[in-house]
Amino acid sequence: MSSVRTVPPLAAYALALGDDALILAQRLGEWVSRAPQIEEDVALANIALDLLGQARTLLGYGGAVEGAGWDEDDLAYLRDDRDFRNVQLVEIPNGDFAVTMARQLVFSAYQCELYAALERSGDATLAGLAGKAVKEVAYHRDHATQWVLRLGDGTELSHERMQAGLDQVWPYVDELFDPAAAASQLPGIVTDPATLRPAWERYVTSVLTEATCRTPEPRWRSRGGRDGLHTEHLGHLLAEMQHLHRSYPGATW
Repeated sequence: MSSVRTVPPLAAYALALGDDALILAQRLGEWVSRAPQIEEDVALANIALDLLGQARTLLGYGGAVEGAGWDEDDLAYLRDDRDFRNVQLVEIPNGDFAVTMARQLVFSAYQCELYAALERSGDATLAGLAGKAVKEVAYHRDHATQWVLRLGDGTELSHERMQAGLDQVWPYVDELFDPAAAASQLPGIVTDPATLRPAWERYVTSVLTEATCRTPEPRWRSRGGRDGLHTEHLGHLLAEMQHLHRSYPGATW
């Protein structure tokens, strides 16, 4: 697929949210057989599957609205990195387990607010997805919260690792709440991300306070993911994720 594409605002919005879910699902799947506990292997796999389900709905819908004949598999496996519209937060490597939990807390708390707002969307597909997904991401947020509390308010070493994980993730926070062009183009359908931040901040701040961690103050911030500008990590992730589909075009099981 060409990396120079103009898509309708609603399609672009659905694809951006779908890309967020798809890429984070791929990242979390990398923990299977590598998590610190067997039970955590299963938990992270289940969270990844929830996100994958969201991605399938959103990519399929975005493709249908765009009307170019691309289905969810085409959009997942045949686009180049410049065509992906996910925020950079979801593509960063898993790193230490504390980094993954910091990322999950930030992102799932954002998704909780996002889907709660989209339940009121004038678009039936987005509202229907949100009604189901808001229950899933509430669990994702709780799971991450319990780990942040456990690590942050645990031993001296676990506290240091949790704080280091938060410090590593925080430069990617602001991008979640950057204005979405579709919000002004599709009032009543698309949620302006900036309106989600106050509730997100209240929740996350309360968790960090209980975990005895400080809120980081990064010296730089990510930007551009929604415009197709990504870190080097996305290219490596896509090379692994798309290898089979691109190597054997049209293959079926």
